[in-house]
Amino acid sequence: MKISKPRGTRDFLPEDTKKRRYVENILRQVVKNWGFSEIITPTFEKLELFTLKSGEGIVGELYNFKDKGDREMTLRPELTAPAMRMYVNEMQSYQQPLKLFYFENCFRYERPQKGRFREFWQFGVELIGSKRADADAEVIALAIEMLKSVGIKGDLHVNNLGVIRKLLSVLESEHQSKIMRLVDKKDDTGLNDFLEEINAPSDLHVKLPELIDLRGEGAVTKARELVGDIPEIERFQELLTLLDAYGVEYTIDFGIARGLDYYTGTVFEIYAEGLGAQNQVCGGGSYNLIKLFGGGDVPSTGFGLGFDRIMEVCEMEAPDDKPLVIIAKDSTRLDAVKAAAKLRPHMPVYNDLMGRNFKAQLSYANNIGANYVLIIGEKEVEAGKVTLKDMKSGEQELMTIEDVIQKLADK
Repeated sequence: MKISKPRGTRDFLPEDTKKRRYVENILRQVVKNWGFSEIITPTFEKLELFTLKSGEGIVGELYNFKDKGDREMTLRPELTAPAMRMYVNEMQSYQQPLKLFYFENCFRYERPQKGRFREFWQFGVELIGSKRADADAEVIALAIEMLKSVGIKGDLHVNNLGVIRKLLSVLESEHQSKIMRLVDKKDDTGLNDFLEEINAPSDLHVKLPELIDLRGEGAVTKARELVGDIPEIERFQELLTLLDAYGVEYTIDFGIARGLDYYTGTVFEIYAEGLGAQNQVCGGGSYNLIKLFGGGDVPSTGFGLGFDRIMEVCEMEAPDDKPLVIIAKDSTRLDAVKAAAKLRPHMPVYNDLMGRNFKAQLSYANNIGANYVLIIGEKEVEAGKVTLKDMKSGEQELMTIEDVIQKLADK
């Protein structure tokens, strides 16, 4: 019986995996160079962790289950909540700011489509303990640097939610939350209908659509005219000044929002070309989840990178690591095993495992694209040497194993 993979999941063939690991390791190095340390959290968590963060409505999107102790569990749908839980459980005594990163698979039960899978990979960072604009700026600049390191130019949009929340402060908190969700979904019709439904002040009907439509140069000045000279605008301006110092290009976008109340100020999104409608590759901002999970009033800033979407548009190729193929006769098979043991600490090595003859072994090396083969016959064993053959030029040279290591290490 043939069993297929579950819907919404993927198998990664060797060539795909090689490229994914190559890109992943580049991103890891960038994050480490910015002073972030890696953490790993469980693949499954208590369901309550995510309903506390996102509400009961998220359950329909989860791979949730009851364990044998009748406890409600779920495969993790994202990694911010587990990181915040880890902080509350294990890291409250650590020196702040804490700079953490993670790269793991996540799971969401949703309809698979281009760029969206039920199992996907998320690369993210969390900077815990600083509420300064400096922390927000560093996190944003890091996200841009990570994308740049793998050849992707991101279109960055930034906002400060404090501005729109100031405008909405005349409303009840539950109405504010509903409006933020509608703005987040870009549901202009639903927003207008809801303002009518709650009988919102007439000036809010005018100012709110104007504010969320503000983009680009001059947007901060116009926002100040709409909401006044409030501290949130000054903080936003400070963030923009810091991004200028980092050399980061950005678009001011007062239409970016979040439908969850724990987002406290800065929010940003990064888009990439070549992905169609699903073109967001990064989203983040400043938030306070630690208090929600039983910790103190500790600020944090972070983002999640959609690794699968990055791989769709990343044009980088992993370096060639074609193996060295050892060709031997049955009489020199043990010598080939010993030679491979000496070579493998320095390079990938294939030994024949199929009992092929000399010609078939050479053909195999050619078929897998080997740049070199190492021939070990009776005359090589007698001389205490091996024959290194360049598969491109056809040139052959008798040398010691140590010379082979030296020569190929220089390539």
